[in-house]
Amino acid sequence: MRLPVNHAIPLAALLFFGGTEGVCAQPATPSGPAADYPVIVGEPFTIGSTTWTPTDQLNYDAVGVATVGGEGLAGISGAHKTLPLPSYAEVTSLDSGRTILVRLVARGPMVNDVLLSLSPAAATQLGLPAGGRSAVRVRRVNPPEVERAALRTGGTAPLRMETPDSLLKVLRRKLAEQSPLAPPPSVPPKMPTSLAVAEPAKSTPSPKSTPAPKSAPALKSAPAPKASPSPAASTVLAQSAMPSPKAASRPETPAPAPTKAATRGSHVVQVAAFSTKERARKVAGQLGGEVSASGRLWRVRLGPFSGSGEAAPALEKARAAGYRDARIQRAD
Repeated sequence: MRLPVNHAIPLAALLFFGGTEGVCAQPATPSGPAADYPVIVGEPFTIGSTTWTPTDQLNYDAVGVATVGGEGLAGISGAHKTLPLPSYAEVTSLDSGRTILVRLVARGPMVNDVLLSLSPAAATQLGLPAGGRSAVRVRRVNPPEVERAALRTGGTAPLRMETPDSLLKVLRRKLAEQSPLAPPPSVPPKMPTSLAVAEPAKSTPSPKSTPAPKSAPALKSAPAPKASPSPAASTVLAQSAMPSPKAASRPETPAPAPTKAATRGSHVVQVAAFSTKERARKVAGQLGGEVSASGRLWRVRLGPFSGSGEAAPALEKARAAGYRDARIQRAD
């Protein structure tokens, strides 16, 4: 017995599987952290007589000039010559000290004496004028995913802590000393040691400046007898001319009180707190800090410093090491 054949079933199956294959072949749009990949570094390129070499430098920290505008820049974004694309950087205005988080998405600007090009929205958040040039600091960072997602979708990240005036002066001096037509040195700025120790040095008297005992000139000015003195008188004069042991030792021993007071400070840099003392000691050894107990936690601190201005370089050092939550607080 021969059964009837339905010729419509194979055709329907062909249409179904063919349509499914077409849908599956479409690439999915990346989301989450995958939206920042692949990261592109790129090949060296030349502007005029200067060669720029893109590199994946984690501790990039440079000062230069920023302009506003650029093709394809939208949201809080920017263009840079050497940092990977995409990557994230904190941009600081050297005029106001305001700092924002920027997503670098394009290569440029294609002029040697400009370090960074910002989108109009990024320039507005940073407080830069719409036209002209502004002095900035660019420091590469690794922000949390919530801030990355905000910039990827056209939003903004929270403002960073404003840079203190003492550090702004160092950054401006660094910008003034570097060549505008060469790749800027990407070395983190450091506070000059002379600024940090100038005031304590004045408060501590130098042993060399201690005046000589008054008894010595008086003994030297005593007239020596021209006539032959008696042996007893010669002995008395010789003994009286010898300085007292206490008087000779006074200029060589500085008083410890002024030095101890000069090293005390009212501010510290709170780097981080750890649940184990071993981990805290390791971080303190790397940064040159101290470990103190606080309940069940172990705190790592730098200092003490006489004020927030003196503590600013230590705060930058802690944040450059990856501790973004480090802050300046009063010593307790």
